[in-house]
Amino acid sequence: MAVPVSPDATSEGALATAAAPATGRPDVPDVPDVHDGRYLGRRRLYLRRFLRNRPAVAGVVIFLLLVLFSALGDLLTPYGYADADFSALTQAPSAEHWFGTNQGGNDVYAAVVHGLQRSLVIAVSVSVLTVAIAAVVGAGAAYLGGRVEKATLAVIHFLLIVPSFLVLALVSHRLAGDWRVLILVLTVFGWMSTARVVWSVSTSLRERDYVRAAEYMGVRPLRIVLRHIIPNLGSLLIVNLTLGVVSTVLSETALSFLGFGVQTPDVSLGTMLADGAGTITSAPWLFAFPAGLTVLLTVSMTFVGDGLRDALDPTSTTGAAGARR
Repeated sequence: MAVPVSPDATSEGALATAAAPATGRPDVPDVPDVHDGRYLGRRRLYLRRFLRNRPAVAGVVIFLLLVLFSALGDLLTPYGYADADFSALTQAPSAEHWFGTNQGGNDVYAAVVHGLQRSLVIAVSVSVLTVAIAAVVGAGAAYLGGRVEKATLAVIHFLLIVPSFLVLALVSHRLAGDWRVLILVLTVFGWMSTARVVWSVSTSLRERDYVRAAEYMGVRPLRIVLRHIIPNLGSLLIVNLTLGVVSTVLSETALSFLGFGVQTPDVSLGTMLADGAGTITSAPWLFAFPAGLTVLLTVSMTFVGDGLRDALDPTSTTGAAGARR
């Protein structure tokens, strides 16, 4: 038996579904959880839809394994990513050096572990910061309306047409490729698209009864945005947070590959790809291992993002199938 879906969710499509409350708030109650199994709670329903999506589940498993590898992988080798073994220069994978060594005698396995760790820190940090900024700016502009809304949209549209990749390359290069600076510049130029979507969905949420009731009770605008509008965008923000990790990994990898991102002696997956690109025929392991981890990371997060989007969207084929027993 199909689980009842609210009229708002079915009428507004995928974006409105992502914006539907999933927080258990009293103003938007969960679907009744009846013990006979005919109905599921909203969170259980989302989880069930997600678990029925095998690529999404596989993506979660792969991502967790990559996180575990980046956190504990260095415990399996006596070498640090900056240690040099001058007796084994550009050595193929062996029992001593599992992933081989590079031209400077550095252990590729240790470098891959550190590079994955650095890329994950950058990707997750940028994704969280951009989604947070986009949520506050987009929802705030939609709620306040008037001149504030027009000015905010003008700034967003202007920043969207700026050649951000060129600006990112120039700024990060002049600041010596510090990964912290890279997080800052990627955040500054990465929040606009999400903010535009958040604003679009929030224009309908600002008319809801619970927002009007909060206004009549004298609740301050900032509190209304943070406590009543943004929580009802939770599903949309979660999906954008997941997919934002993918776009950030690709941006960081591209910048580092071109020499504008993370700089030596630090390493990331992008810098390792740049170093291994010139020896792809003579020493393919220098390129193959970081490339493989980059593909696994981006593909796994793409699967997770698609799975979340399907689970939170009752109009999708996967979502509809997951709503039935």
